[in-house]
Amino acid sequence: MKLAIGADHGGWELKQYIIDLLKKNGVIEVSDYGTSGPNSVDYPDYGKKVAEAVSNGVVDRGILICGTGIGMSIVANRFPKVRAALCHDHFTAKMSRQHNDANVLVMGERVLGKGVAGEIVQTWIETAFEGGRHQLRLDKIGQLVPQK
Repeated sequence: MKLAIGADHGGWELKQYIIDLLKKNGVIEVSDYGTSGPNSVDYPDYGKKVAEAVSNGVVDRGILICGTGIGMSIVANRFPKVRAALCHDHFTAKMSRQHNDANVLVMGERVLGKGVAGEIVQTWIETAFEGGRHQLRLDKIGQLVPQK
């Protein structure tokens, strides 16, 4: 699996922690889309990079991290074929994959501990989409007309 990860300054430390966890796993190819330090930056710049990579099929999935995860969620869901899910626990991570086939995981560094975040990532990566009735619902979402 190819995975893009990005964060603003509010999620930079957790991003580094998650990259280290994923590299220990060794099964996932991780591309770091920034930011590269704790200096203040604008979250839309980094959310866009990861969401575009997922939308264009450059990577299979993405992870975005900011202070709360709200801003990154808003940015990512503006892109075609992106289904970004803000997850705060194991259950929401599991359901985002099983029922929604989320291809971008969003987390907030200021609302999660590293241990919980690591569990969320592991669950999100390992959980498969169930398809069936859930695919029918995703198809309906795909038919919605974008707002102008």
